Amino acid sequence: MLSFQIDHPLFADFVDTTTKPELLADGCVWTEGPVWLADRLYFNDIPNKRMLSWSATDGVQIALANSEFSNGNTVGLDGRMVSCEHGGRRVIVRNKPEDLNSASVIADQYNSLALNSPNDVVVKSDGSVWFTDPSYGIDSNVEGYQSPSAIGSNNVYRVDLDGSVNCVADDFEKPNGLAFSPDESLLYIADSGAARGAGFDELDYSLPHHVRVFDVIDNELLSGRLLATIEIGVPDGLRVDTDGYLWCSAGDGIRCLSPTGELLGKILTPNAVANCCFGGESGTDLFITASDCVYRVRTSRRGAESLR
Repeated sequence: MLSFQIDHPLFADFVDTTTKPELLADGCVWTEGPVWLADRLYFNDIPNKRMLSWSATDGVQIALANSEFSNGNTVGLDGRMVSCEHGGRRVIVRNKPEDLNSASVIADQYNSLALNSPNDVVVKSDGSVWFTDPSYGIDSNVEGYQSPSAIGSNNVYRVDLDGSVNCVADDFEKPNGLAFSPDESLLYIADSGAARGAGFDELDYSLPHHVRVFDVIDNELLSGRLLATIEIGVPDGLRVDTDGYLWCSAGDGIRCLSPTGELLGKILTPNAVANCCFGGESGTDLFITASDCVYRVRTSRRGAESLR
């Protein structure tokens, strides 16, 4: 059962703690990549190599029978879905909502070397595509195809409008979720390096388990600094609301953090959380992918992506 931990009075204004959270889907293995597109939620069940959708009218359906172990999803400026494929080791844009198999490649190489396994992705208002590239999808055959890394490191990249792929951060153990502040002057990036095994079931807390924040100047990342350390599990997917509060997915639930890293409260889950997104008819529903389940929590927040 989901519950709430209130560490600051604001959190009670942000989240409807009086309404029972809804279980929307279960029976998966490891859910990830939630994104609200048009009138429905899409999410990936990575080990089962499929993408599912949910809507209030249709319930849960298979949206894509072979997702090539897709992980993070977002919506581009043109309204199309942008996805990270572990299996294809690439970032793609899905050309037609009615045919998610039809896709164009945004990035699959850096310096003529194959990417590791793109994990999560955001699109900036200038059209550049930013993504993280840890090795989780090539570490085993559970969430991709086991393979050595061609690049030899786990980096963060920016793809410009001319198609060039640029490394913007190369000092992460395992870069994971990422999100821009509402004015795009900051970029938050999770480092889940402490998670060693598939499904994040092996943890080594001597390795990074924190969120860092960077200044974004001329589309470069500067002055990287620690924002928050996650004490249970590791940080995974990130979302920022229109007021700049950070919603961080981690081991025991969703943490709501202020722009300076202060913990306002948690949405506690019985299973490990991978990611979250805002959406729904009002844009203020928070959808949570947690292990084999997907939940919905009512909030007063709206995702910063709605500003772009």
